[in-house]
Amino acid sequence: MHDPEILFVFHFGLKRDTIQAATSFALRNQLPPRLQDQMISHLSLKFRTDSEGLQQQETLDALPKAIRSSISHYLFLHLVQNIYLFQGVSNDLIFQLVSEMKAEYFPPREDVILQNEAPTDFYILVSGSVELVELQNGVEHGAEQVVGVAKSGDVVGEIGVLCYRPQIFTVRTRSLCQLLRMNRTAFLSIVQSNVGDGTIIMNNLIQLLKDQKDNGVMVGVLKEIENMLARGRLELPITLCFAVTRGDDNLLHQLLKRNLDPNESDQDGRTALHIAASMGNEQCVKLLLEYGADPNARDSEGKVPLWEALYAKHDTVVQLLVKGGADLSLGDTGLYCCMAVEQNNIQLLEEVLDRIPDANRPSKDGNFPLHRAVCDGNVEMVVLLLKHGADIDKQDSNGWTPRALAEQQGHEEIQQLFRQQEPAPRKYTSNGRVTPMLLGRFSSDPSMQNVIREDTELPRKVLPQKLGRRKVSFHNSLFGVISSHPQRDTDHLLSRGLAATGGPSYRQDHHKSLIRVTISCPEKGNTAGKLVILPRSMQDLLLLGAKKFDMMPTKVLTIEGAEVDEVELIRDGDHLVLASDDWVPDVAQIK
Repeated sequence: MHDPEILFVFHFGLKRDTIQAATSFALRNQLPPRLQDQMISHLSLKFRTDSEGLQQQETLDALPKAIRSSISHYLFLHLVQNIYLFQGVSNDLIFQLVSEMKAEYFPPREDVILQNEAPTDFYILVSGSVELVELQNGVEHGAEQVVGVAKSGDVVGEIGVLCYRPQIFTVRTRSLCQLLRMNRTAFLSIVQSNVGDGTIIMNNLIQLLKDQKDNGVMVGVLKEIENMLARGRLELPITLCFAVTRGDDNLLHQLLKRNLDPNESDQDGRTALHIAASMGNEQCVKLLLEYGADPNARDSEGKVPLWEALYAKHDTVVQLLVKGGADLSLGDTGLYCCMAVEQNNIQLLEEVLDRIPDANRPSKDGNFPLHRAVCDGNVEMVVLLLKHGADIDKQDSNGWTPRALAEQQGHEEIQQLFRQQEPAPRKYTSNGRVTPMLLGRFSSDPSMQNVIREDTELPRKVLPQKLGRRKVSFHNSLFGVISSHPQRDTDHLLSRGLAATGGPSYRQDHHKSLIRVTISCPEKGNTAGKLVILPRSMQDLLLLGAKKFDMMPTKVLTIEGAEVDEVELIRDGDHLVLASDDWVPDVAQIK
């Protein structure tokens, strides 16, 4: 007899003996028929997977950990990434979880989880489907009701594991299923080293429960979780930012008493104190300050908690922060002033200027509030900045001064204000070199010699700080100059012009100057147009058009009728036509 035949007989005999033993055990203990069927089905499936080479987990366990992890990632990583519970968590957490999950097969009609049992594991369905069964009145042998079905890509048993409460439903297979099993202890150990991800996971679970507000069981579970959060009883690690975002000062106090870092921050550098200040939560602010939170912590944009409170007009929180040592001047004061100017918020600007020693500080992007106010033609802002010592001859990174900008843009009232200040030389430098004159308003095309030379950079307008406006390009004047002097090296001039005026390579930085365009809407009978500052995106441009013309445009066209798809293609001085999808351009009409 050949070896394969011997092996077959051996396995057949082993299977027969094992099943007979299981049957005898069931009869001896008078197990109900359903449990007998489940025992036999499970043993039969085990022998089937062994004989057909499907013993996947056994094969993986026999391999070194690195190889085992690589195989698991290849087979299951994409599936786990798409589970609702892990949306938004770090890739590191996903990789660690997949490495710890065990792949198992279950035959049809087998109970994977029992209602009311202790939550030791949760499962992700790889293939097949399962029923969620609720025992009526919680009686073990009572009537059952199927309350839901889970399929491939779903997770079951997670509520019990995350909240450490008895399992809500019995989970029973409807067909042959492959599942990934995650042990609760291993799961919490991994999440403990990824605290920020614990907060995301809990938020995802709470959102799922809120979405099932028509399900009485889930509503009850949500209330239970809320109570556990308030008492600080959850084992899942959560952050201070999570507690503050919920406005839960009781939970915040519990976390602080566990010696969590009061200055922990999210990926944008925002601390819990930033969030509490922006929300106006006085009790959370008090608690954080009492436990040593830094009142002058800066986020990635240079904002401090005091700015958040001032910006949101939470006066009581402002007082608490100042009493706790908050100092607005320790943040990016140039940013604060530029934001106030940009939003035409005179009250906010005055509050900022009253709290900082110098109105001439640039933001970290190199912008000055007075330059921005001049570009906007905002006389009221200019007056207030001058009152607080803003320098009208302060040069920005491109060599422009507020005085020069006012002259170049023709703001007569602002020029008059500046003339009342001390006189200044009329030469302006750019990067340490003397520029003969600024590009101004001409009654006719300027000559080449007066605009650009081989040794001179073309000056640029000032930057608006916050909203990512693109650089002033002066494309119309520049290309007019190029076309009127064909004998010059056009390619050389063009490359210099794009570099100086914010062309494709140079306009990557959206924080240097303004682009002013004319928008019109012939579809609504408006062909004259309105002069506006170009927003930072096509969507913002369409929203601006909706506001100006009382309709919702869906596309942007050039004056020649070509559709514009990217905001980066728009140049200073362009005339744009806003229209709906149904409107057919008539070039003669829009011109």
